[in-house]
Amino acid sequence: MMEEMSKAEYLAFLNAPARCGKLATVREDGRPHVVPIWFILDGETLIFTAWHTSVKMKNILRDGRVAICVDHDQPPFHYVLLEGKAELLDASPEASRQWATIIGGRYMGTDRAEEFGKRNGIDGEWVMRMVPDRVVAYKNVTD
Repeated sequence: MMEEMSKAEYLAFLNAPARCGKLATVREDGRPHVVPIWFILDGETLIFTAWHTSVKMKNILRDGRVAICVDHDQPPFHYVLLEGKAELLDASPEASRQWATIIGGRYMGTDRAEEFGKRNGIDGEWVMRMVPDRVVAYKNVTD
């Protein structure tokens, strides 16, 4: 039976290894723009990086409202939907390298963290944060 996740359950779900998020931003004409992202939680704050001229970054800088869906796509299916405002945390290459290394380690393994930090943590890749103001989280959707 489908059940709502507790806060502890959805935080554990979000911290589980290597689930991509689907980030929805608002285009200038109001249409949604949805892209996959790598992320990490810092407490209850979601941290991700984005190229400074990307569509998602332009959308966030103009209108910070975002939604991020993280799901488990195998039965019995689970998902967490986070809604809130995203904002620029740091545009420095040093912060980008630091967070890209941490996030790269989460998705590609600690043995490749430095490799992905160097690859993704470059000048122009900015660090973003999102503190959710609404969370919808369900487990066992098909049970």
